[in-house]
Amino acid sequence: QVQLVESGGGLVQAGGSLRLSCAASGRIFSINTMGWYRQAPGKQRVLVAGITSGGITTYADSVKGRFAISRDNIKNTVYLQMNSLKSEDTAVYYCNAEGIKTSRASKPYVGWGQGTTVTVSS
Repeated sequence: QVQLVESGGGLVQAGGSLRLSCAASGRIFSINTMGWYRQAPGKQRVLVAGITSGGITTYADSVKGRFAISRDNIKNTVYLQMNSLKSEDTAVYYCNAEGIKTSRASKPYVGWGQGTTVTVSS
């Protein structure tokens, strides 16, 4: 089973920056899309940003222009650069990987990280 391990969360003042990382490890043949979701207290988990293996990105409207997602396909690692952070960005951020295959013929599946907490103080 592929493991996704996040790092980089923490406490930051409004207007500051953080960089999240998520490394996938284990037997990996390919991963289609990697991305970040977040879940604020009392709210549903929502997509923040995603990136395909070909580099196509998607962002939630609330983070466009402030966050940037990138990916290293060799290292199976995805990054989220978060700038101009706001208090409403406070949440647990989860790494997501879709279309994980352990071999060419294996059935793809979805993986999730354990989550890393981002707290933005105003």
